[in-house]
Amino acid sequence: MDQVLQHAVNGLVLGATYALLGIGLTLVFGIMRVVNFAHGELYALGAYAAYALVSLVHLDFFTTLLAAAAIGFLFGWAVEFFLLRRCNLQHMDEVMLIMIGVMIVMQNAQLLMWGGVGKVVPTPFSQAPLVFGSVAISPTRLFVLCAAIVLLVACYLLIERTRLGMAMRATFQDRDAAKIVGVNVSRIYTLTFALGASLAAVTGALLAPIFMVTPTMGDLASLKAFAIVILGGLGNIAGAALGGFALAMIEEFGAGFISTAYRDAMGFVVILVVMLLRPQGLFTVKERVG
Repeated sequence: MDQVLQHAVNGLVLGATYALLGIGLTLVFGIMRVVNFAHGELYALGAYAAYALVSLVHLDFFTTLLAAAAIGFLFGWAVEFFLLRRCNLQHMDEVMLIMIGVMIVMQNAQLLMWGGVGKVVPTPFSQAPLVFGSVAISPTRLFVLCAAIVLLVACYLLIERTRLGMAMRATFQDRDAAKIVGVNVSRIYTLTFALGASLAAVTGALLAPIFMVTPTMGDLASLKAFAIVILGGLGNIAGAALGGFALAMIEEFGAGFISTAYRDAMGFVVILVVMLLRPQGLFTVKERVG
């Protein structure tokens, strides 16, 4: 039982960050119908921003998180405004090529700028674990869990309780009808893509002190983000959050009770099963997505 509780806590920490990754990706797809292949590189952008600001500029870690979110937001705004807005989003193949190009450019730019050697981001927290009965958790991971939950709640409130969120949901449901009632769809697209990029970047910054920062770290992050979206259902924001926690628990308990060597593979095996048995996702129902 003690081992089960420990794996559950570890899964919660990982699941909260997975949920942020998944929400950022599914927002962009649900509202814009854009498959953002560069989502993992935006995650890496946030991690490298954290390294540069903490290790080179000597900014404190907490301010760095805000800066990483802002950097991701501005970069996402630039990609949408200068690239995606110039093409017809109805032409899926054109959009996919643009996003694949952005992914390749970002990854090679990070390799050129930082080199191939992994970077370590120092943590402001103690290395001694906090022990709660039979469960131990490092202060860094506890902070990541709390920060990720705060961000998830903030995303929910933004989408469900604000005028911007109402406009985003209206655009998701029917773009043409949203235009008729006065929604500036182009502005919603820009803000949506920028918000998705910001969530990916702040997730990378949050996890930077836990994992090594490398130019290729975005590859696995992209795969996991797409897996989360498939689990939760394309365009389903609540499903993406639940999918993130589900994938993390599958990986954590699989690694703990079967083998750590197959940690990443276990999640993707489940994804294949879900696609065969319930292609619309575990947490959604079949509906119109046009």
